Amino acid sequence: MHAIVSDLHSNQEALTAVMKDIESLGVKRVLCLGDVIGYGPDPVACIDVARDYEFILRGNHEEAVLNGAFGFNPVARAAVDWTRDQLKPQWYSLSSRRARWDLIKDLPLMKEEGDWLFVHGSPRDPTMEYILKSDCEDFFGETPSKIKQIFDMIKAYCVVGHTHFPGVITEDSRFYTPAELGMKFHLEKGRKYIVNSGSVGQPRDGDNRACYLVVDGDDIEWRRIPYDFERTMKKILSISHLDERNAERLRFGT
Repeated sequence: MHAIVSDLHSNQEALTAVMKDIESLGVKRVLCLGDVIGYGPDPVACIDVARDYEFILRGNHEEAVLNGAFGFNPVARAAVDWTRDQLKPQWYSLSSRRARWDLIKDLPLMKEEGDWLFVHGSPRDPTMEYILKSDCEDFFGETPSKIKQIFDMIKAYCVVGHTHFPGVITEDSRFYTPAELGMKFHLEKGRKYIVNSGSVGQPRDGDNRACYLVVDGDDIEWRRIPYDFERTMKKILSISHLDERNAERLRFGT
């Protein structure tokens, strides 16, 4: 059994609540699909927790902190620039700060374990491409070429984050939300699935509770965990470089 977390987005309160839930289940193995940082007020604290996971993948926010926020909207770009200032070492920086920066620089784009592929965005573009519910829809009821191409790139199961919207996509291009599935799903042998684990630190599916995934063999379960989002909001609003919209969306999960 293992837990999969993604899109922590510097939200210490959400991450703390999720880690307590993971510990209560007796799960020791935690995998992270990226975007530990970005948007939120606690990048250092979140990296210091995530560095103990079995692995962290590179998300688009880690890539932007390293190489520049190309293609980001102004709100996200401002958060990236502020986050970089919190993390990038100077000549006089402590070794702990240098270690965090080195960790970010060395993050892999993908991990593969047997039938499982783990990636932040998509196998076609590991950090930037979104796999959205709307990508599954076709005017003629056929499987869109994007979905076909992605399924052709995976052996069986591909777990992604990035969209902040949890769910399962089947080979016939149907998207199912966790609520539609009763929060649990069985992955049938011989079939392929794309699974989105949801977001720990900035849910966008209308539910403001932190979201992560527990995997037990071929059975998966999304867990929704309440946390003190008001505290996170206050932290964001106290930082002039972070747009207030980063705070407000935490209240509504949008």
